[in-house]
Amino acid sequence: MPTELVLLPIVESAYQPFAYSHGRAAGIWQFIPSTGRLYGLNQNWWYDGRRDIHTATQAALNYLQNLSKLFDGDWELALAAYNSGSGTVQRAIKRNKRLGKPTDFWHLKLPLETRAYVPKMMALKELIEHPKKHEVSLRCIPEAPGFTIVDAGSQIDLALAADLAELEVDTLYEYNPAFNRWATPPDGPHKLLMPYENAEIFKANLAMHPEDQRVQWARHKIKNGETLSHVAVKYNTTVRELRKINNLRGNNIRAGKHLLIPVASRSQSNYTLSSSQRKKAIQSTAKGKARINHIVQNGESFWTISRLYDVNMHKLAKWNGMAIRDPLRQGQKLVIWKNNAPTGAALSSRKPSNTIQSISYTVRSGDSLSRIASRYNVTVADLHRWNTIKGKYLQPGQKLKLYIDITEQSRG
Repeated sequence: MPTELVLLPIVESAYQPFAYSHGRAAGIWQFIPSTGRLYGLNQNWWYDGRRDIHTATQAALNYLQNLSKLFDGDWELALAAYNSGSGTVQRAIKRNKRLGKPTDFWHLKLPLETRAYVPKMMALKELIEHPKKHEVSLRCIPEAPGFTIVDAGSQIDLALAADLAELEVDTLYEYNPAFNRWATPPDGPHKLLMPYENAEIFKANLAMHPEDQRVQWARHKIKNGETLSHVAVKYNTTVRELRKINNLRGNNIRAGKHLLIPVASRSQSNYTLSSSQRKKAIQSTAKGKARINHIVQNGESFWTISRLYDVNMHKLAKWNGMAIRDPLRQGQKLVIWKNNAPTGAALSSRKPSNTIQSISYTVRSGDSLSRIASRYNVTVADLHRWNTIKGKYLQPGQKLKLYIDITEQSRG
């Protein structure tokens, strides 16, 4: 394989381990979920293999090798396919064949991003091969082992692992960005990438640390009305894990009984590069803007919510550490930043977000837009924004979607 493929993550992610694109691609190699799974990169609540530096690199090289074979060793086409998908490149080749045109990369009609992708890679290769020619100064790196992989063998609190390796917790996360939470996944992987010298310290200290003390445990007494989901959220774990540890077959639990739960040794704020804390940092501040918390209702999407608050859909996703293709679930909390307080049915920054509800209204005989707007304390402009309304008149039986503040509804 061409040696310059080592530079590809610069084009993909600038070597940012937590990079996440609008197309749901993650990690330094920017795998989308489906391709990641196809190449063995597990993705779950605890762990995202697309961000695993070692495992994702192996997957990326396998993927690139397969693309090279698909395009008969043409690496320019293979790289183009890595960016836009093999189907996109194959269709472009078929189109050129049909038109009697050359089928090399430079003659294909490909997406604008892909047409720039391969030249970027070539430009980087040129800069690295001839730095003096282009007046670029490159730092020399010693040709010696810089890091290695250590297998902890079982679930371990990442704060404890950092202590045992004599590293900062953030440094351990930067080497192991695939871990979403405060510990390695209960079912693995438990392999940790570490600086070479710290790996030896870690192995020595781990050998002296009792295996049953690698995570701490809490004994939770179930209260009236509690569900496994409530308990999982409270202790930053999953329902599946609670069932497994406590030998539960279903989701039914009884008040007064106890659950055994693995817990972090430190407060969540100490795990600053975990998934939840990275998201919290993104949502924490936006200078000069008012923060709104929106609770997702059934059937809502980034598009409908962006229309409701009159904000950019891509920014809405970014504020919440997501991509616009990510699914939303009912009850999920989204953070929205506005220059001015929202109008109509949208929340002001001082109101609780769970007072907004989406309803379907059936037009009655004699109804008008102004009458409906007045009844639900919204504006006619809101009704037009939320619905495709043709003409000036409504038809009895016509369905309208409204976002209403239930604290402001008239009685009548």
